[in-house]
Amino acid sequence: MAANDTTPLIERRSIDYIPEAERHGRLLSQFTLWMGANLQITAIVTGALAVVLGGDVFWSLIGLLIGQLIGGGVMALHAAQGPKLGLPQMISSRVQFGVYGAAIPIVLVCLMYLGFTATGTVLSGQALGQLFGVSDSVGILIFASVIVLVTVLGYRVIHFIGRVASVIGVIAFVYLFSRLMSQTDVGALLQIRHFSWSSFLLAVSLAASWQIAFGPYVADYSRYLPSKTSSLKTFLAAGAGSVIGAQVAMVLGVFAAAMSNGQFAGHEVAYIVGLSGTGATAALLYFSIAFGKVTISTLNSYGSFMCIATIISGLRGRLEVTRLQRLVFVLVIVGTATLIALLGQHSFLGAFKSFILFLLAFFTPWSAINLVDYYCITRERYDVPALADPNGRYGRWNLLGISVYVFGVLVQLPFISTKFYTGPLVAALGDVDISWIIGLVLPAALYYVCAKKWHGTVPDQLILPIEQGAAPTTNGLAAQA
Repeated sequence: MAANDTTPLIERRSIDYIPEAERHGRLLSQFTLWMGANLQITAIVTGALAVVLGGDVFWSLIGLLIGQLIGGGVMALHAAQGPKLGLPQMISSRVQFGVYGAAIPIVLVCLMYLGFTATGTVLSGQALGQLFGVSDSVGILIFASVIVLVTVLGYRVIHFIGRVASVIGVIAFVYLFSRLMSQTDVGALLQIRHFSWSSFLLAVSLAASWQIAFGPYVADYSRYLPSKTSSLKTFLAAGAGSVIGAQVAMVLGVFAAAMSNGQFAGHEVAYIVGLSGTGATAALLYFSIAFGKVTISTLNSYGSFMCIATIISGLRGRLEVTRLQRLVFVLVIVGTATLIALLGQHSFLGAFKSFILFLLAFFTPWSAINLVDYYCITRERYDVPALADPNGRYGRWNLLGISVYVFGVLVQLPFISTKFYTGPLVAALGDVDISWIIGLVLPAALYYVCAKKWHGTVPDQLILPIEQGAAPTTNGLAAQA
């Protein structure tokens, strides 16, 4: 399962099926990619929010861990689809939503990518600004340039960056934890235990939403693995990397916020680096923060490119993606995210909390529908060539999937509590936001019952495209069918 020496450094495929002859990679790369993607400053900030917004250290840590396990399980179930289908994650949504209908959740996924790329770029810009002695805005522009380069290079370079980021992240976090332990009485912080359902469930929701948000693109980075790769091992490799990385980062954020005396919010990067003092060590930490964000920001940009290609291919039936077109797509995506970062960099923390919590209303029902269909209804029996044919097995619009998705979004509205919107039942529940639980359970149950009765035509087995040699093509799924 080692990488093939003939595999090009610059990726030539886009949303098309990956033939067996081109499969490569190891399960370890899934672990390191997702650990590297989570050992970074935005995860630290997310963990800190549990304390900044009223929770104590002890119950925040437990709530975050529970959220990681629940959300990480959902995320890893999506990851296991990659080697079996050899496809990016969102194109498989055409089974549940139709070739055209899949554009509905995909557009929302693109908005998610923009939001996460923009918020991550703000923090990276702060780090680069301090490292090079320039303004945060210049730092944001430098970071955006790096993201464009790595995204254009593609799959193999992204996994390489993930391996490097995981090593740098482990070193940086071990050092930061040692400094934190020497500067504060951790035992005393853990002894302060004032349980509150609202604060506890906020911590659970922060971690769960963090993990679930990876669901729409996690299979993009496992699709090159050989098809015989164990689904369980893929699940464990991606899930463990993501859960461990995120929990470590969020634990650091919890302790940092608890000992900051209100100085953390608005100065996240400077405060974290300040734990180490000044000089060369501080410069290295600024570098590690910026490098840590390269992985996840590249995943967001790469995923955006995949989503745009998927939407266009659904409308046209096929899509030829040249390297120039890929570059243009990536420039537009990263450019838009950079503009958002430049305009919103001074109101980051509050906007970020509202953004990631509100996202749950749109992605938990999509995730529930996709997973129930894949594991319980079709049971991995997809007709891959039909995913490119609006007149084929899956049709243009799948009213069942779309209707359950809309229901899943609407049924959460009474329970959502964010700055964007607060539902009428939130106050009666003690200001506890349980919308993500509703959005996972009810759509999953409804889709299972309805799809069992009206599931359409399901192949007897997984149908893959006829492979025409090992030479890559760029014509999308239609050229492979």
